[in-house]
Amino acid sequence: MPSTPKGQATRDRIVVAAADLMYRHGVAGTSTPAVRDAAGVSSSQIYHYFADKDDLTRAVIAYQSGEILARQAPLLARLDSFAALRSWRDVVVEAARQQGGAGGCPLGSLSSELSDENAWARDALAAGFTAWSDAIRAGLDAMAGNGTLRPGTDAGRLALALLAALQGGLVLAQAQRGTEALEAALDIVIAHIQDHAR
Repeated sequence: MPSTPKGQATRDRIVVAAADLMYRHGVAGTSTPAVRDAAGVSSSQIYHYFADKDDLTRAVIAYQSGEILARQAPLLARLDSFAALRSWRDVVVEAARQQGGAGGCPLGSLSSELSDENAWARDALAAGFTAWSDAIRAGLDAMAGNGTLRPGTDAGRLALALLAALQGGLVLAQAQRGTEALEAALDIVIAHIQDHAR
């Protein structure tokens, strides 16, 4: 890791630029010169902080995972009622709607491109999805703890279903340029969660 604040700022700028390019063009479509130009750094600075493109891609996966959790954490931390669950759903759908369904999920896009060919990427992406699922599960556990959900409700399984609905819905939104599938998937899983109401 960089030993100075200036070095950390440079490294962060490189990762943010690479993350944006990889989100828009894919990992294969993102060259080191493109990252260099977007970040406003030299090639030597990139290779000072990253051994190779795989190393930079690892950093991008970690960055995207952290960004998603940072954006979702405030909502997921308040996931203590069905109203809060529907509010989270509305925020997710509105974000997709604002983009016209384009873009998809940064982690989902990276996973589609990298998981079959790169074990290190698959492991890093799986860890990011697990952290996201765990954050959803914590909210559902809170709902069980306050009596909203029945005792014995499998919050972990419901959290996985909700995340899977979100990811599948975002893929379809990307292809269809609309949020209907995303809304349907989330609504059906939330209705299933409501079946576990106390």
